[in-house]
Amino acid sequence: MSTTQDLRTFYEEHLHTVLLPFWQRAVDPRHGGVYTCFNNDGTVLVSRDKYTWSQGRFAWLWSTIARLAQAGVLSVPAEPFLEQAGRTVAFLRRHAILPNGNCAYLLTEDGTPKEALPGAGHDISFYADCFVIVGFTGYARGSGDEAALEDALRLYDHVVERARSGALRTEPYPIPPGMRAHAVPMILVNVTQELLDLLVAAGHARAGEMRDRLVGYAEDILATFMQPDGRVAEILPARAEDDDTVLCRHLNPGHTIEDMGFLLRAAGQTGRTDWIAPALRAIRKAFDLGWDDDHGGLFRFVDRDGGPPSGRRFGDRYEQLILDTWDMKLWWPHAEALYATLLAHQVTGAEDMRRLYDRTHAYAFRTFPNPDPEVGEWVQIRDRSGRPADRVVALPVKDPFHILRSVLLILERLAEEETSR
Repeated sequence: MSTTQDLRTFYEEHLHTVLLPFWQRAVDPRHGGVYTCFNNDGTVLVSRDKYTWSQGRFAWLWSTIARLAQAGVLSVPAEPFLEQAGRTVAFLRRHAILPNGNCAYLLTEDGTPKEALPGAGHDISFYADCFVIVGFTGYARGSGDEAALEDALRLYDHVVERARSGALRTEPYPIPPGMRAHAVPMILVNVTQELLDLLVAAGHARAGEMRDRLVGYAEDILATFMQPDGRVAEILPARAEDDDTVLCRHLNPGHTIEDMGFLLRAAGQTGRTDWIAPALRAIRKAFDLGWDDDHGGLFRFVDRDGGPPSGRRFGDRYEQLILDTWDMKLWWPHAEALYATLLAHQVTGAEDMRRLYDRTHAYAFRTFPNPDPEVGEWVQIRDRSGRPADRVVALPVKDPFHILRSVLLILERLAEEETSR
């Protein structure tokens, strides 16, 4: 078992030598934002289009790097990262928000809205709006920019109202009418907890309201989607007779683990320590059902009883994605599992969480990092055996978010642990 200092040294080196050089080369110095439409091995920029949710995520990442540098956690100059984050926020302010208050899903390089699905319109995913809020919030926290905070709150209120009315579009994972998706309260937990930290730090009048909203979204997940044995349903049927479908039977182990990381953090933010035990139960169940004993790693999707997704078929586009990609090994579940299991071990001292962390660490770092150090980053999309697979699994991008976010959050936690001794 590595010590805290060993882990901190490992992640700092990975950040500085593998991850940051790739994304620093991808920044758009002219228009703001970042290019993300690379092929799987990161050697070819296949498009200069900009997916809005990637831009919001990038603004959060660069703002957080600046904040951690200012706090002495990272040994990089804060100002260049904050300046590039500010240019990304400005790009989103100018171009991403449509006249109806929703965010465009896809923009051209210079910010012109573009239809990702011909004829479907520009505002086809509320996830894009959520990540713009996260980007504005991260920038406001790192820079003290009050206008960014107010922009984040304005967009958040709009998203909450859309969620309350049920008027949500959720590309690239369209939800059939009447069904409920775990991903909706899950992302609202994360967006709300990002805002809560900022509002508390700023002494803002809406901090109490944001805490209440965080409790509400977390309790929705625990009471509605989580089963007594720790399984977390991804889709709940509108009619009981649809419970036997692939959509309603499938589980997403990576989503469960990522969300439990959110809930463990939310337990600390709200004092709701009663959320910790079910969160650990869900992590254990996700590994129990989702780990591939033959090849290692977490499956993308499994059936709620384990094994390949099964059930009656709707002929739905999301259903086909589940069936076609269920056994793939993707970067983001493993990056999120690194953070969530380490956090769970830190919060509770549970030794099985540390063993799950060690298992994930060994698999992730022997499988995903690009073998070419001149390119760097991870080869993010792998088949079941761990070989690179050149196919689109959600957006046609190399994602800047999950790996860097997990590394930054782990480094922040390790620094806090060292300080508390």
